[in-house]
Parts: sequence; structure tokens; C-alpha cells
Amino acid sequence: MTDSTDARARAVRTSGTVRIVGAGLLGSSIGHALRAHGVDVVLADASPAQLRLAVDYGAGRPEADGDRPGLVVVAVPPDVTADVIERELVGHPDAVVTDVASVKLEPLQTLRARGVDLTRYIGSHPMAGRERGGAIAARADIFLGRPWVICRDGETSARDLAVVEGLALDLGAMPVEMSPVEHDRSVALVSHVPQLVASLLAGRFVGAQDGALRLAGQGVRDTTRIAASAPELWVQILGANSAPVVDVLDALADDLRTVSSALRAPDSPGSRRAVADTIRRGNEGVERLPGKHGQNRRFETVVVIVDDTPGQLGRLFGDLGELRVNVEDFRLEHSPGAQFGLGEISVVPSAVSVATDGLAERGWKIASLND
Repeated sequence: MTDSTDARARAVRTSGTVRIVGAGLLGSSIGHALRAHGVDVVLADASPAQLRLAVDYGAGRPEADGDRPGLVVVAVPPDVTADVIERELVGHPDAVVTDVASVKLEPLQTLRARGVDLTRYIGSHPMAGRERGGAIAARADIFLGRPWVICRDGETSARDLAVVEGLALDLGAMPVEMSPVEHDRSVALVSHVPQLVASLLAGRFVGAQDGALRLAGQGVRDTTRIAASAPELWVQILGANSAPVVDVLDALADDLRTVSSALRAPDSPGSRRAVADTIRRGNEGVERLPGKHGQNRRFETVVVIVDDTPGQLGRLFGDLGELRVNVEDFRLEHSPGAQFGLGEISVVPSAVSVATDGLAERGWKIASLND
């Protein structure tokens, strides 16, 4: 074992056996990530087929007599989260129990109404996922750099809190403490309503003419990417967090009515200003979103035309490396029918001229976002 391997092994905070109930996307992804650290992972799932698939893919092993987990992670759909948490608290009296459901207040209120002892329960929620679900879509790296909300209360011991925080840190996530109410209001704004907006917009494509859809570029694909999500899961999520979602939807509906009214009479006094203010406010909102590594730092974009032939991306990144230009982000957009793509390279402002001039000298064609 190398020194670096020794250091990684010592850095792992999660020890003993971890039991994961629910072998879908999140549960299996947690299993893969923990097993990469050498942690003993036990999987359980109401579906024998799902469980066998997750085990075959290496997310963990089936439960066995004598298992004594120190941590239980409940990763089941929202409509059964409270039931499974209660069962696991009773079945594993020495374990800390957490869940990764995307709604935190509803299961907590349900458990309190039942009189369940929640001393060893800590709700949590990793802000990570994919459009596809199930064990087959699981990946160990989906938590890297992502926020992991932890909802502690006055009964939470420092030791138990450290167990859940350690899980998040071992998976490369960033623990963030919030109350269940604060969490649910926050995800309504940044996750649940965006899902509905993407789905509503993509729903307009169903009756659209093929000619219109062939004009679709990266902007509409970015806007509707999450519309591919599973309806069954989102019915549960939105139902469990309906009140905060409705608050955001009502405010959004007011904004839409303002723009609609302005565009019905675009030459009327104040109409152009209403539209401009809408776009400007969107600019301001986007500026508030954290950038790379959670920083509120903006980058400039250099656009390079990349031929659709083998080795081009490797050559591009190799040239950028020789120029000592750090790529903060990268996106490749393909135009329908074109044999090239537009590589959008995000760099710090001071590196724009170095990247532009240096790549041009190496034979790359530099484009403009306005071309």
C-alpha cells in the first residue's frame, strides 16, 4: 500500500457496517462510494430484482444474520420514508439512522405524530442525482462537490451528528445544516419548481411540428434537460412539499402574467421596460448562483470550433495545457447536421487573450457567442 493510499484510508470517517435501505440510484451510489473506501455495505430493498441488480453491480452485499450496522441510510421513495425510518430505528437500536429523501418536514412530522423516539434519527438530503434512476444508473462520484443538507435538532448528539457529517464528507459532499422547514422551502425554489417548469416547457414540444424541433439548440436542451425525470417519483416529491412549491409557482405565475400583458401590447408605454426588467432580473438571479467550488466568481467564455473527428478534444485540451490556461468549465454544443461542434471554454478573464491568441496560433478557429 502506498503512502497516498494510507492517507486516504486514515481520512475515511465512516467505519463499521453501513446498512442502506433502498438500492435505487441514491442508495446504490452511496454504496459504491463507501465500498471504494473499503466500508462494509449491506443492501436491502423491497424489490428482490432491484437488490440483486445492485449487488451484481457491486454497490454492497445482501444482509445477513449478525449484521450490526452503526449507520443506517434510508433511500426509499418519499411515501414510505417515514415507515422505513421507524422500522429501522426499532430494528437497529444501536445505529444512527438518516434518510436521503428530498423532502424533510413531512416524514419528520409523521414520525413525531406517531410518538417515535427520534433521538438517533437525523434527516439529510444530498443535492445530487441523475435523470435516470435505478441501480444501473448509480455512480460513486455523483456526490462530489455537491451540498448535503443535514437537519439536526436539539436532541441530536454531537457523536451522532458527526456520523452523518462523516458520511457526507467521505462521499466528497459539502455538509450544510438547515432546519427541515428551511430545507423544504429552499428545494422548492431551486429543485422542485425548476422540474415543473422544465416539464411544462418540454410538454409544449409534444404537438410541435418536426421542422420546429429541428431548430432546437443547446439553450432549449439545457432548459429542458431534467424534463426526462421519472413522473412516479416526482408525484410523491411534489405532493409531500406542495405548500412551498405552490408559493413559488404563484409568484412565478404573477411574473408570467406581467410579461404576457406587456407582450400583448408591445408598443404601449411601459411594455418594453417590463420585458427588459424581466430579462435583467434574470441576469441578476443567475449572477447569484454559486460558480465553481461554490464561489460567486464569474468566468469568460472562449468559443472554439471543434471538428467532429477523433482526437480533436484531446488536442484542444493539450494545447490549453501548453498555454497554461486552466479550464474552469467546458461545454460542447453540436448543431444539427453539422460536422463540427462549438467548444465553450470557461476561463478567468485574465486568461481570455492568452487562450484566444494561443489557440489561433495553433490553428484553431475562434468563434463568437454572437456569431
